[in-house]
Amino acid sequence: MASRTQRFDSRQHMRRNTYEIFRYKDPYLKEVALHHHDFYEIYFFLSGNVQYNIESHSYLLTPGDILLISPMELHQPIFGKEQRSYERIVLWINKSFLESLSPPGENLSACFDTAAPGHTNLLRPEEYVRHLLTYQLEQLMLELDSGEYCSDYCALSYLVQVLILLNRQAKRQNKVAEAKAASDSVVYRTLSYINAHYSEDLSLDFLANQFFISKYHLSREFGRLVGTSVHRYIIQKRLVMAKQMMREGRSSTEVYQRCGFGDYSNFYRAFKAEYQISPREFTAQLKQAALHSGGLPRRIRGQMEKE
Repeated sequence: MASRTQRFDSRQHMRRNTYEIFRYKDPYLKEVALHHHDFYEIYFFLSGNVQYNIESHSYLLTPGDILLISPMELHQPIFGKEQRSYERIVLWINKSFLESLSPPGENLSACFDTAAPGHTNLLRPEEYVRHLLTYQLEQLMLELDSGEYCSDYCALSYLVQVLILLNRQAKRQNKVAEAKAASDSVVYRTLSYINAHYSEDLSLDFLANQFFISKYHLSREFGRLVGTSVHRYIIQKRLVMAKQMMREGRSSTEVYQRCGFGDYSNFYRAFKAEYQISPREFTAQLKQAALHSGGLPRRIRGQMEKE
């Protein structure tokens, strides 16, 4: 019995502090904005005509592909002109919750580690692995909907199985599929440059000169392939890095200086516009969350019981 599908929900934040899973099916989607999350995302592609951009990589998806997206990564699906039914399973996992699930000596978030040798966002597993993952994800969703005895814990067992299988798969393949050929274009070289130099004074004019291209051509091609403007991408990249530094306990002064905002007022305005809270309020939330952290078994149980 297949789990129920739903139409796309533009919400990009979690309502639970453990994990959430969705099965989306849309006959047509025009666009989804470039975005990032504060949690891990597992994206299981089932059908459609989709090119998926993650940072400076672009992946042309085939049914059964899996994308592993870390909280630091900007990403966006780009839909082909030939519209097909777009179906996928999306699993969101809270960072601290995933850490609490990892057994001693192991790290279930390893498959998301962008610094690991040979890391790729794209997994393209063999058919039997795809079938096993589909079964595990379906069972997870059915258990969550069932209301049966210990259904939450049974669902959790399927979640752990999914994570173990994905980590095994990621370890086996150093590089399953090359990023689309367009990744060698000037647009994707521009993305790579921004990702490496976000703390510097960047502008459309500067980047166009850097790659010996007309700024009008760069702007047009960047918008077409990435789905947003050069300026907007730079701001979002800086904000992603700013949030990470704040989680590490760095001061607001150090954050805005190291992330290329120039002064605190620019940083404040950009942060508030993107997240609807101030940097100070975000820091307060981090401190509050740290106060409620606990031991492994009790922590898992407590997070589940609060929901």
